[in-house]
Amino acid sequence: MTSAAEVRDPDLPGRLLTLERDALVPLLRSRPDADFALPTLACPGWSVRDVLAHCSSALIRVVERRFEKGVFSPESNDRDIAERADWTNAQVVDELERGMTEAGPVIAKAGGVLDRVALGEWVHAGDVRDVLGEPGAYAGAGLPDALALLARVTREKGHVPLHADLDDVDEPLLLGEVSGERTPARFIGGAATLVRLYSGRSVKGADFELVGVEAEELNIFG
Repeated sequence: MTSAAEVRDPDLPGRLLTLERDALVPLLRSRPDADFALPTLACPGWSVRDVLAHCSSALIRVVERRFEKGVFSPESNDRDIAERADWTNAQVVDELERGMTEAGPVIAKAGGVLDRVALGEWVHAGDVRDVLGEPGAYAGAGLPDALALLARVTREKGHVPLHADLDDVDEPLLLGEVSGERTPARFIGGAATLVRLYSGRSVKGADFELVGVEAEELNIFG
Protein backbone atom coordinates (compact mmCIF):
# COMPACT_ATOMS: atom_id res chain seq x y z
CA MET A 1 0.00 0.00 0.00
CA THR A 2 1.24 3.50 -0.84
CA SER A 3 0.98 6.35 1.66
CA ALA A 4 2.68 8.77 -0.77
CA ALA A 5 3.10 11.09 2.19
CA GLU A 6 6.14 9.99 4.16
CA VAL A 7 8.71 12.45 2.78
CA ARG A 8 8.01 15.82 1.24
CA ASP A 9 9.21 16.23 -2.33
CA PRO A 10 9.72 20.01 -2.57
CA ASP A 11 9.60 19.92 -6.35
CA LEU A 12 6.27 18.09 -6.55
CA PRO A 13 3.94 21.13 -6.34
CA GLY A 14 5.87 22.97 -9.05
CA ARG A 15 5.91 19.86 -11.22
CA LEU A 16 2.16 19.54 -10.83
CA LEU A 17 1.66 23.17 -11.84
CA THR A 18 3.94 22.79 -14.86
CA LEU A 19 2.15 19.68 -16.10
CA GLU A 20 -1.19 21.43 -15.78
CA ARG A 21 0.12 24.61 -17.43
CA ASP A 22 1.26 22.67 -20.48
CA ALA A 23 -2.17 21.09 -20.88
CA LEU A 24 -4.53 23.87 -19.75
CA VAL A 25 -3.05 27.04 -21.25
CA PRO A 26 -3.12 25.85 -24.89
CA LEU A 27 -6.68 24.62 -24.33
CA LEU A 28 -7.78 27.99 -22.98
CA ARG A 29 -6.16 29.87 -25.85
CA SER A 30 -8.09 27.74 -28.32
CA ARG A 31 -11.50 28.49 -26.79
CA PRO A 32 -13.81 31.36 -27.82
CA ASP A 33 -14.51 34.22 -25.41
CA ALA A 34 -18.03 32.91 -24.85
CA ASP A 35 -16.61 29.88 -23.01
CA PHE A 36 -15.00 32.12 -20.40
CA ALA A 37 -18.44 33.41 -19.41
CA LEU A 38 -19.86 29.95 -18.71
CA PRO A 39 -20.94 29.39 -15.10
CA THR A 40 -19.02 26.85 -13.06
CA LEU A 41 -20.71 24.06 -11.13
CA ALA A 42 -18.06 23.72 -8.44
CA CYS A 43 -17.83 27.44 -7.62
CA PRO A 44 -21.38 28.86 -7.56
CA GLY A 45 -21.51 32.45 -8.70
CA TRP A 46 -18.19 32.24 -10.52
CA SER A 47 -17.72 31.95 -14.26
CA VAL A 48 -14.86 30.11 -15.92
CA ARG A 49 -13.08 33.46 -16.20
CA ASP A 50 -13.60 34.14 -12.48
CA VAL A 51 -12.04 30.80 -11.57
CA LEU A 52 -9.08 31.48 -13.83
CA ALA A 53 -8.66 35.01 -12.45
CA HIS A 54 -8.72 33.62 -8.92
CA CYS A 55 -6.11 31.01 -9.86
CA SER A 56 -3.82 33.47 -11.59
CA SER A 57 -4.01 36.04 -8.81
CA ALA A 58 -3.36 33.44 -6.11
CA LEU A 59 -0.26 32.20 -7.92
CA ILE A 60 1.05 35.71 -8.52
CA ARG A 61 0.63 36.41 -4.80
CA VAL A 62 2.84 33.40 -4.19
CA VAL A 63 5.38 34.50 -6.78
CA GLU A 64 5.52 38.02 -5.35
CA ARG A 65 5.23 36.79 -1.74
CA ARG A 66 2.24 39.02 -0.97
CA PHE A 67 0.51 37.41 1.99
CA GLU A 68 -1.26 40.21 3.80
CA LYS A 69 -3.83 39.50 6.50
CA GLY A 70 -6.90 37.75 5.16
CA VAL A 71 -5.24 36.56 1.98
CA PHE A 72 -7.10 33.71 0.23
CA SER A 73 -10.26 34.50 2.20
CA PRO A 74 -13.51 34.70 0.18
CA GLU A 75 -13.36 38.49 0.44
CA SER A 76 -9.76 38.58 -0.76
CA ASN A 77 -10.58 36.24 -3.64
CA ASP A 78 -13.48 38.44 -4.74
CA ARG A 79 -11.26 41.53 -4.67
CA ASP A 80 -8.62 39.80 -6.78
CA ILE A 81 -11.24 38.86 -9.36
CA ALA A 82 -12.70 42.38 -9.37
CA GLU A 83 -9.25 43.89 -9.93
CA ARG A 84 -9.06 41.96 -13.20
CA ALA A 85 -12.54 42.86 -14.40
CA ASP A 86 -11.19 45.12 -17.17
CA TRP A 87 -8.63 42.61 -18.38
CA THR A 88 -9.10 40.64 -21.56
CA ASN A 89 -9.44 36.90 -21.28
CA ALA A 90 -6.05 36.59 -22.95
CA GLN A 91 -4.47 38.73 -20.22
CA VAL A 92 -5.94 36.48 -17.54
CA VAL A 93 -4.55 33.41 -19.28
CA ASP A 94 -1.16 35.09 -19.67
CA GLU A 95 -1.02 35.80 -15.93
CA LEU A 96 -2.09 32.24 -15.18
CA GLU A 97 0.71 30.91 -17.37
CA ARG A 98 3.23 33.10 -15.58
CA GLY A 99 1.99 32.00 -12.18
CA MET A 100 2.08 28.31 -13.07
CA THR A 101 5.62 28.77 -14.37
CA GLU A 102 7.11 30.84 -11.55
CA ALA A 103 5.30 29.70 -8.39
CA GLY A 104 6.93 26.27 -8.13
CA PRO A 105 10.34 27.34 -6.81
CA VAL A 106 8.71 29.66 -4.26
CA ILE A 107 6.43 26.89 -3.03
CA ALA A 108 9.39 24.50 -2.85
CA LYS A 109 11.32 26.85 -0.56
CA ALA A 110 8.32 27.50 1.71
CA GLY A 111 8.73 24.18 3.51
CA GLY A 112 5.26 22.82 2.79
CA VAL A 113 2.96 25.63 3.96
CA LEU A 114 2.10 26.58 0.37
CA ASP A 115 1.88 23.08 -1.12
CA ARG A 116 -1.91 23.05 -0.86
CA VAL A 117 -2.04 26.07 -3.19
CA ALA A 118 -0.71 23.90 -6.01
CA LEU A 119 -3.26 21.20 -5.27
CA GLY A 120 -6.06 23.77 -5.25
CA GLU A 121 -4.92 25.18 -8.58
CA TRP A 122 -4.91 21.70 -10.11
CA VAL A 123 -8.42 21.05 -8.80
CA HIS A 124 -9.65 24.36 -10.22
CA ALA A 125 -8.20 23.38 -13.58
CA GLY A 126 -10.41 20.31 -13.29
CA ASP A 127 -13.37 22.59 -12.57
CA VAL A 128 -12.70 24.43 -15.83
CA ARG A 129 -12.28 21.24 -17.84
CA ASP A 130 -15.53 19.93 -16.39
CA VAL A 131 -17.47 23.00 -17.54
CA LEU A 132 -15.90 22.97 -20.98
CA GLY A 133 -16.70 19.27 -21.44
CA GLU A 134 -13.03 18.41 -21.87
CA PRO A 135 -11.59 15.02 -20.92
CA GLY A 136 -9.18 14.79 -18.04
CA ALA A 137 -11.12 16.73 -15.42
CA TYR A 138 -9.45 15.91 -12.07
CA ALA A 139 -7.14 13.49 -13.88
CA GLY A 140 -4.65 13.77 -16.71
CA ALA A 141 -0.85 13.75 -16.62
CA GLY A 142 -0.68 15.41 -13.22
CA LEU A 143 -2.83 12.82 -11.44
CA PRO A 144 0.03 10.82 -9.82
CA ASP A 145 1.55 13.97 -8.36
CA ALA A 146 -1.86 15.25 -7.30
CA LEU A 147 -2.62 12.01 -5.47
CA ALA A 148 0.76 12.09 -3.74
CA LEU A 149 0.17 15.66 -2.65
CA LEU A 150 -3.38 14.86 -1.53
CA ALA A 151 -2.11 11.97 0.58
CA ARG A 152 0.46 14.18 2.30
CA VAL A 153 -1.94 17.07 2.87
CA THR A 154 -4.50 14.77 4.46
CA ARG A 155 -1.78 13.16 6.58
CA GLU A 156 -0.56 16.53 7.86
CA LYS A 157 -4.12 17.68 8.59
CA GLY A 158 -4.78 14.56 10.65
CA HIS A 159 -7.68 13.83 8.35
CA VAL A 160 -9.87 10.75 8.69
CA PRO A 161 -7.84 7.69 7.58
CA LEU A 162 -8.96 6.13 4.32
CA HIS A 163 -7.80 3.14 2.31
CA ALA A 164 -8.46 3.73 -1.40
CA ASP A 165 -8.52 0.93 -3.95
CA LEU A 166 -8.40 2.84 -7.22
CA ASP A 167 -9.68 1.35 -10.45
CA ASP A 168 -7.08 3.18 -12.53
CA VAL A 169 -4.05 3.16 -10.22
CA ASP A 170 -2.05 -0.01 -9.58
CA GLU A 171 -1.37 0.36 -5.85
CA PRO A 172 -3.87 1.13 -3.08
CA LEU A 173 -3.52 4.58 -1.56
CA LEU A 174 -3.61 5.43 2.15
CA LEU A 175 -4.80 8.90 3.03
CA GLY A 176 -5.24 10.73 6.33
CA GLU A 177 -3.64 10.08 9.71
CA VAL A 178 -2.14 6.70 10.46
CA SER A 179 -2.12 6.53 14.27
CA GLY A 180 -4.14 3.34 14.19
CA GLU A 181 -6.68 4.75 16.62
CA ARG A 182 -9.41 4.72 13.99
CA THR A 183 -10.13 1.99 11.49
CA PRO A 184 -9.56 3.40 7.99
CA ALA A 185 -12.61 4.07 5.87
CA ARG A 186 -12.68 2.34 2.50
CA PHE A 187 -13.06 3.72 -1.01
CA ILE A 188 -13.35 1.76 -4.23
CA GLY A 189 -13.62 3.65 -7.49
CA GLY A 190 -11.81 5.91 -9.92
CA ALA A 191 -9.04 8.31 -8.93
CA ALA A 192 -10.87 11.32 -10.36
CA THR A 193 -13.87 10.47 -8.20
CA LEU A 194 -11.61 10.31 -5.14
CA VAL A 195 -10.27 13.78 -5.99
CA ARG A 196 -13.83 15.07 -6.40
CA LEU A 197 -14.73 13.77 -2.94
CA TYR A 198 -11.72 15.34 -1.26
CA SER A 199 -12.31 18.67 -2.99
CA GLY A 200 -16.05 18.81 -2.36
CA ARG A 201 -16.99 18.44 -6.02
CA SER A 202 -20.05 16.64 -7.30
CA VAL A 203 -19.80 12.88 -7.73
CA LYS A 204 -23.25 12.54 -9.25
CA GLY A 205 -23.34 9.62 -11.64
CA ALA A 206 -19.97 8.25 -10.53
CA ASP A 207 -19.66 4.54 -9.75
CA PHE A 208 -17.88 4.10 -6.41
CA GLU A 209 -18.13 2.63 -2.93
CA LEU A 210 -17.44 4.61 0.26
CA VAL A 211 -17.69 2.89 3.63
CA GLY A 212 -16.89 4.15 7.11
CA VAL A 213 -17.05 7.88 6.42
CA GLU A 214 -19.54 10.37 5.02
CA ALA A 215 -18.53 12.11 1.80
CA GLU A 216 -18.77 15.53 3.48
CA GLU A 217 -16.08 14.53 5.99
CA LEU A 218 -13.50 14.10 3.25
CA ASN A 219 -13.60 17.66 1.87
CA ILE A 220 -10.26 19.35 2.65
CA PHE A 221 -11.27 22.68 1.16
CA GLY A 222 -14.58 23.12 2.97
